[in-house]
Amino acid sequence: MNYKPILIVHGEPNSIFLEIFFKSIKHRRFKNPLILICSQKILKFQMKKLNFKMGIKILDPSLLNEIDLNNKTINIIDINYNKDLTFKKITSKSNSYIKDCFETSFKILKSGITNKLINGPISKKSFLNKKFLGITEYLTKKTKASQNAMLIYNKKLSVCPITTHLPLKSVVKEINKKKIIEKISLIDSFYKKYLGLKPKIAVLGLNPHCESVDKYNEDEKILKPSIKYLSNKKINVKGPYSADTAFLKKNRENFDIIVGMYHDQVLTPVKTLFEYDAINITLGLPFLRISPDHGPNHQMLGQNKSNPLSLIRAIEFLEKN
Repeated sequence: MNYKPILIVHGEPNSIFLEIFFKSIKHRRFKNPLILICSQKILKFQMKKLNFKMGIKILDPSLLNEIDLNNKTINIIDINYNKDLTFKKITSKSNSYIKDCFETSFKILKSGITNKLINGPISKKSFLNKKFLGITEYLTKKTKASQNAMLIYNKKLSVCPITTHLPLKSVVKEINKKKIIEKISLIDSFYKKYLGLKPKIAVLGLNPHCESVDKYNEDEKILKPSIKYLSNKKINVKGPYSADTAFLKKNRENFDIIVGMYHDQVLTPVKTLFEYDAINITLGLPFLRISPDHGPNHQMLGQNKSNPLSLIRAIEFLEKN
């Protein structure tokens, strides 16, 4: 069987990503060819530092259709990196390298060779430089997608924040019916298309206990009409529910996805429940994009202690879809 390759963008060079990549391919032999878009210079440096031995196969991105790919070696598209290789703090000096890695992946995805992309962790502060809230928004802009949603996926329970990496003081003004309806519709379509499931979706209220001391209550004025509209469209969605009890075992077992109004409202409990056993999927793009559900963690560079489970789960998900 001819399996589509999975493109893997290195991401931040001063991160633990190559360590977890080495551990992932040592853990098991994946059936889809993995193509690492990365600097050969960095790759060899970290292989030596982490005592990981495996052959390297340099690929010409213009000839991918003509190459018989497998995972007996590390397949790499070499991206130039002219900085010091010494492990160091994350800075904007890596931005051009990260951008070149992404641009190379976009060209391959556009060619139709594959529709599967994983990217390693990236520092939002350094790479995005306040131009985008996160990689979700960066990829939406680069691919000219009209909508997006950030789904933190685990087969037992997934979550989605309506707003992403916003300061809490800015959340309320970004909550509106259009955004709620778009993101929940994307989630419903994604589950039906890729998982063959009509998902059961819970929506959390914005305010504590879905109540407000103000005259204007967003849960009454925005969330309830949005949920009613989606229900009339035959989407299985209920709420709003109080966020402080929604993740209790007897409550969360009734749903496949819990949608919250802001980042930590849903990411904190799901990471507490599953730790590294979750992946970040961007919905609404013209391809499947996943990243491990954790950051660069440059403090642990070279220590060989990082957990690869989230990357393993990302590759496993793309193999099935």
